[in-house]
Amino acid sequence: MMLILIAGPYRGGTNDDPVLMKKNLDKLESFALEIFRKGHIPFIGEWMALPLIKLAGSKHVGDQQWNEIQYPIAHRMLEKCDAILRIKGESKGADQDVRLAQERGLKIYHSVEEIPISEIL
Repeated sequence: MMLILIAGPYRGGTNDDPVLMKKNLDKLESFALEIFRKGHIPFIGEWMALPLIKLAGSKHVGDQQWNEIQYPIAHRMLEKCDAILRIKGESKGADQDVRLAQERGLKIYHSVEEIPISEIL
């Protein structure tokens, strides 16, 4: 069983439009159930970052509170993750996540089909 970070566009390509950012989050989340059904634990940084950003009092995307939490949460979680699923789409944050994962020797997947079924189901 692996803890797998799903990395891909969230803010990228949206011009900070909340509707487009939500659409990107929905796309990230669309991979989670299949990863779970393969016997792993899916994780998306925004699942932890967004509530913390709100609690920190962020007023808009890219403000000090947003920057304090948004990317660092995924980087901290990479300390616990076993792998990354890097979905398609331009994303500086996801590219940075992959670079950090590679430095840590984590597995990098580019499709759900590449992820093996866990022996622990």
